[in-house]
Amino acid sequence: MNWKHSIISAVALIIVWQVIVITTGVQSFILPSPLKVAKALWFYRELIAEHAWVTIIEVFLGMVIGTTLGILTAIHLATSAAARAILRPILVFSQAVPVFALAPILVLWFGYGIWSKIIMAVLIIYFPVTSAFFDGLMKTPAGYLDLAKTMGATRVRTLWHIRFKAALPSLGSGLRLAAVYAPIGAVIGEWVGASKGLGYLMLLANGRVKIDLMFATLIVLAVLTVCLHLSVDILARRLAKDH
Repeated sequence: MNWKHSIISAVALIIVWQVIVITTGVQSFILPSPLKVAKALWFYRELIAEHAWVTIIEVFLGMVIGTTLGILTAIHLATSAAARAILRPILVFSQAVPVFALAPILVLWFGYGIWSKIIMAVLIIYFPVTSAFFDGLMKTPAGYLDLAKTMGATRVRTLWHIRFKAALPSLGSGLRLAAVYAPIGAVIGEWVGASKGLGYLMLLANGRVKIDLMFATLIVLAVLTVCLHLSVDILARRLAKDH
């Protein structure tokens, strides 16, 4: 995935969107035309930017915290048989609970500020990062490990110089998933309870029947998610080259 392909896909989607509006004659309060949405995007640019900044902060902090916790957990699981016996079933069982169902509880515990949304983003990306990186750590080529043992490398050195680096491509895969999931977590949290953010602005626009503003906000959210995914994809490719 690169910028060129993303732009081509976006243009094709806009063309299809315009064709649907013209051929069906659908009312603008149901599906506004791309031109109406573009006008709303320009007219409400300051309002959208204000709320977008809040969502960006939530997603960024959620990514950093969730990725850090996921890496640390994966390392602990890979280096401790007791942790694998105790923590892995808990992690798997935790996925049986829909993360979205926790959003009202998080708002109740942490309030309507950004922290309930950050924690929501952390929860939704924590398992993919942990699972992907753990699988990478456990699938280190046996030849590498035998060579390290022959040369007398300690467990710490083997972990850092061999297992960790060999698992970087897997970590990159987990980060790609996290880049897509993190905005979802933040926006779900904003839908449940917030006073700022793109998710909140979408609900506000829908409640006031400003469908053009709602679509403009949705497009901004989609663009932010694509930019985040592309950035993480570049990082993931570099991690794959370094292993």
